[in-house]
Amino acid sequence: MKYAEVILPLPLEKAFTYSIPDELSGKVSEGFRAVVPFGKKKIYTGIILKIHAEAPDYSPRNILDIIDDHPIINENQRVFFQWIAGYYMCTLGEVVNAALPSALKLSSESFVGLNPEINPDNININDREWELLRTLKTNDLSIRDVSELLSLKRPQKMLKDLSEKGYINLFEKVKDKYRPKIIKKIRLLIEYLEEDKLKLIINRLESKPKQQDVLLSYLKEVPILENPDSNKKGIAKSTLLTDGISPSSVKTLIKNHVFEEFVEKVSRLASTSANASLDIRLSPVQENAKSEILKSFESQNITLLNGITGSGKTEIYIELIKAQINRGEQALYLLPEIALTTQIIARLHKIFGNDFGVYHSKYSDNERVEVWQKVLKKEYQFVVGVRSAVFLPFENLGLIIVDEEHEPSYKQFDPAPRYHARDAAIYLATIHQSKVLLGTATPSLESYKNVLDGKYALVELNERYGAAYKPKLSFANMSKERKQKKLKGNFSSQLVDEIQKSLERKDQVIIFQNRRGYASYIACENCATVLKCPNCSVSLTYHQYNNKLVCHYCGHNRTMYTDCLHCGSKELKQVGFGTEELEEELKILFPDTIVQRMDLDTTRNKYGYQKIIEEFEEGNVNILVGTQMVSKGLDFDRVNLVGIFDTDRMIHFPDFRSHERSYQLITQVSGRAGRKSKNGLVIIQTNDPNQPLLKRINHNDYRSFYQGEILEREKFHYPPFSRMINIIFKHKDKKTSSQAANFYFHEIRKQLSNQRIIGPVEPLISKIRNLYLSEVTLKLDKQGINLPIIKDYLKSVEKMMKSKPIFRSVSLVFDVDPI
Repeated sequence: MKYAEVILPLPLEKAFTYSIPDELSGKVSEGFRAVVPFGKKKIYTGIILKIHAEAPDYSPRNILDIIDDHPIINENQRVFFQWIAGYYMCTLGEVVNAALPSALKLSSESFVGLNPEINPDNININDREWELLRTLKTNDLSIRDVSELLSLKRPQKMLKDLSEKGYINLFEKVKDKYRPKIIKKIRLLIEYLEEDKLKLIINRLESKPKQQDVLLSYLKEVPILENPDSNKKGIAKSTLLTDGISPSSVKTLIKNHVFEEFVEKVSRLASTSANASLDIRLSPVQENAKSEILKSFESQNITLLNGITGSGKTEIYIELIKAQINRGEQALYLLPEIALTTQIIARLHKIFGNDFGVYHSKYSDNERVEVWQKVLKKEYQFVVGVRSAVFLPFENLGLIIVDEEHEPSYKQFDPAPRYHARDAAIYLATIHQSKVLLGTATPSLESYKNVLDGKYALVELNERYGAAYKPKLSFANMSKERKQKKLKGNFSSQLVDEIQKSLERKDQVIIFQNRRGYASYIACENCATVLKCPNCSVSLTYHQYNNKLVCHYCGHNRTMYTDCLHCGSKELKQVGFGTEELEEELKILFPDTIVQRMDLDTTRNKYGYQKIIEEFEEGNVNILVGTQMVSKGLDFDRVNLVGIFDTDRMIHFPDFRSHERSYQLITQVSGRAGRKSKNGLVIIQTNDPNQPLLKRINHNDYRSFYQGEILEREKFHYPPFSRMINIIFKHKDKKTSSQAANFYFHEIRKQLSNQRIIGPVEPLISKIRNLYLSEVTLKLDKQGINLPIIKDYLKSVEKMMKSKPIFRSVSLVFDVDPI
């Protein structure tokens, strides 16, 4: 007897052992999906991790079925998934759940069937029950189907009664979520492909002009006399019907065996042909950088490409990817944001046509399955995607490019696994023995320190591509303008004047404010009460476009209050400002100008990013107001002015990375100005233009910034001089959350007394989705410790804590390398 270790897509610590029945013994292999029972009634699809002959010390249940005829994950992925689970302190099931597209994860659904011994006409039931049982005579129904059939929101009670009476059976059935896309097509029957028979049928339809029109329209689209083989492909039925053809006439011709109807599977993925004449010519500086990268790969596996904004890093990436494909190896190109993929993908399609995959969350489940399968079958040698693309089933990965490697968007926050795609990609490269290129204009401190320590190679690009100049930075002193009463809403007079000049020159403007919504919060002027979310310890953000107060943490929303909940006063004041308010102010200041906003609220649908970016690229929008989406690698020819708001809030945010983030964000946004031959201008609004950080940004002095920042990190033992693990305790009762954190803190101090343990503390946001949070933070030495053993110890303390009844319902989250 053989047994299989199966990973279920559930937050469970281990794989489960199932026996392989004789009828499946030749069909089972590692990496296949197996249908298995779990619990009393549920059925899940798990991944077979391992096959062995070692019987467990209990009687295992049988695998019910095997779905695949080839593995859907490979050996490299299995190793990678286990590393992710171990390093980021989550379960293997959580990794599989995150890695697989939803449409590849089958789970059971409750179905209703009629007891075969029951005749609905011979039993005493009401009309609704009779209607259900009559329908069940021909088909089993899901609970959802029953709900729709009987117009009942909750049919469960009625079904329970019928089940207890023995009239129906309730059972679980596995449903495949993936459905190939098919189109209905028609073609002439083979007997009419001869010219004389074709003329005969055309003449016979003289008395039926509508049917004759169908045939003639078909012949117009499908030249069967010149190319008889074209009839095999036929024509989409929908294409034929767009010409004003009668659907009933088409139906009659199929019925009379003139045409035959068939279906064809088609890809959901966009079809584009490559432009063979589009030749990328690298400048001498780019060519030199490319040569240095290739040379560095001879001695190092990881290279940092530090190129200023607008230096042409993307063109170098494309040339390296081409070389990789020519060697018969695969390449992965990671980007931090979907917004950035939109513009890059358009450029890549012109060069590679359909020969690469795109993988991100705006794609439907079925589209992501198709990309997964094409990578698995090696039909895609190259994929561009966001962080989840690291989980794709690459077999022969030779190069991973991580663009904008400094971006916090590469870190997954919720749910588990809370992985960092840049760091995960580096480990993935070690599995494949491939090379990694990290690209950025503003390196993360961790990556730059790895360069200085000799772990990474460094290649620099210090010139903008072509005739482009670096943008000039100017600081608008908001404190001074406020005293002189020169402000126009939230805009300095300097910025308003420069926007006006840009518009007169027919140039475009980008306005950056890293906060969406209209007002940051609403406060009562009478009693100072701030309107807060009932589920989270945060203020509600006002969104004027729908007159709603919204929590950006849990999604709670309600219509704007007209009076204060505490004192009844109608004097409610809007405090702070977001992208929506800036958009409104610009429309008032420049009434004849087209202003567009790009933030989470305006880009929720699949093509939201694409539409806004295309409109701006084509010059149909004059001013683009956006959050950090506008800061990342976008390239617009006509932009010569960028305005940056709320700089001081970014710099002084209470986080040890706030200076690093501010340096990166301001530099990246500034890089959108003057991308071609025009001089660009960046206006940074601040209350203190003399801040040291702003001076370093102005001089583009990263090394000086790094030297100052790294001394602070070393002094206070922050990364990259330590490894951090945040342990977050969540419970609906504040006291229980705090007690759990205290208990855990005192337990781990017994073994980790020589490590730095901070807490327990309430985080800045201490309540989210009705759960109170407490935190314990570990700063672990990088040298002289066994990290896997410490992580195992932390997990064992969690189990010990949860064995106590008072803490059993406390949820514990391990966030490794938090950012």
